[in-house]
Amino acid sequence: MNDSLIGMAFMTGLMGAGHCIGMCGGLVGALSLSEAGRKGGWLFHLLYNAGRISTYTLIGAIVGWLGSALAYTDHFKPITRSLLILSDLFVILVGLGTAGLFAWLNVAKLDFPGPMQAMTRAVRSLQKLPPTLAALPLGLLFGFIPCGYLYAVAITAAQSAEVATGALMLLAFGIGTAPSLMLFGSAAHWLSGQARTWMLRIAGLLVAGMGAINLIKHLRLMGLIS
Repeated sequence: MNDSLIGMAFMTGLMGAGHCIGMCGGLVGALSLSEAGRKGGWLFHLLYNAGRISTYTLIGAIVGWLGSALAYTDHFKPITRSLLILSDLFVILVGLGTAGLFAWLNVAKLDFPGPMQAMTRAVRSLQKLPPTLAALPLGLLFGFIPCGYLYAVAITAAQSAEVATGALMLLAFGIGTAPSLMLFGSAAHWLSGQARTWMLRIAGLLVAGMGAINLIKHLRLMGLIS
């Protein structure tokens, strides 16, 4: 189990707070203003985030299992090795682009607003639901919201080729994103201007770092470097 990657996944979620607020802030605001959100208060948001983080953990376990299935299948080894190197390079490029090295590829370009807009409209159905019944299922569903950081961490988790490591990486990432969304109002104010920009750049460097760690590991497994 790679503790450094798990720690970096947590820090990516934490430092990516500005992106989380920009991508999911409207959704969180809609949840807060819904009848269930107003009545549920902090309990509603705790259950919502618990559901969202549970979905992330499930995604991590699934991609870890898929990675292990490919890694231990001799027939696919040549293809798998090429995919590993390409995905490592992709994660590094996404991270460096997010950090500000170039603009043509970054996590924002991996977001797809369509599904999120549809999910935001679904918040209206909360108006007649008890908060404790609405929060957890919504969190489980909204854990699938397209997110560039989620994709980058999930790719890295798949490369671990371990179910437990994949699940823990996405669990750590989800926990890292929770503070910014739990404290959306105050966090949005604090993360204005340069603070938000620098946190996003640090998150990008962390993503690139995870890709670099895996790239070195995979090159060593292939005997290309010592």
